[in-house]
Amino acid sequence: MQLLIVEQKGQGSGALARDLRRQGYDVTTVTTGTEARRAHRGTDLVLLNLELPDVDGLELCRAIRADGGTPVIAITNRDTELDRVLALRAGADDCVVRSCGFREVMARIEAVTRRARARPQHPDLISLCLLRIDRRTREVRLDGRLVEVTAKEFELLCALAANPEAVISRKELMAKIWNDIWTRSSRTIDTHVSSLRAKLGSSSWIKTVRGVGYRIGHGG
Repeated sequence: MQLLIVEQKGQGSGALARDLRRQGYDVTTVTTGTEARRAHRGTDLVLLNLELPDVDGLELCRAIRADGGTPVIAITNRDTELDRVLALRAGADDCVVRSCGFREVMARIEAVTRRARARPQHPDLISLCLLRIDRRTREVRLDGRLVEVTAKEFELLCALAANPEAVISRKELMAKIWNDIWTRSSRTIDTHVSSLRAKLGSSSWIKTVRGVGYRIGHGG
């Protein structure tokens, strides 16, 4: 099992990594959010300290979860209810205080891993009314007709269609599709949404939720 520890220098990540390796884990450590954004892919779980030198830890947590759903255990330096609530709302699967003992960390890793393995996987084929999205062939069909979309348009449509009841924020979409966790707003998303609506023949396929982001519609 591969773990990624994200913690700035001087906060003891070396000792934690050493103890986890003794338990048989394959551990990688990074000290910045920029490194973590590249390194988390392919890992089974991320231990993320929310206090980083280059990026807001909560935003990084959202980005990691949006980009494939890798399980995250947030590490806070303060034992407060607010810190735990913010971490969980940002998408962390669990939250521990940095001063907690190694046995507790191990138990939480095992618990989060069990829950992650029990999650249903995204289906290869997404069907919404007349819309069909095939992840394997990367084809989009509307009422049987092939809709030509770009790679980014396909990823955007998949992100929305895979969560048909959810509103996905602009920040989450920027993180998941464009690997950008710093841009607060961008015309890039608007342009791609406009293009998809035109290709699907109706603006109702992608609904705008003002001040938040977008959700998939039903084309009616």
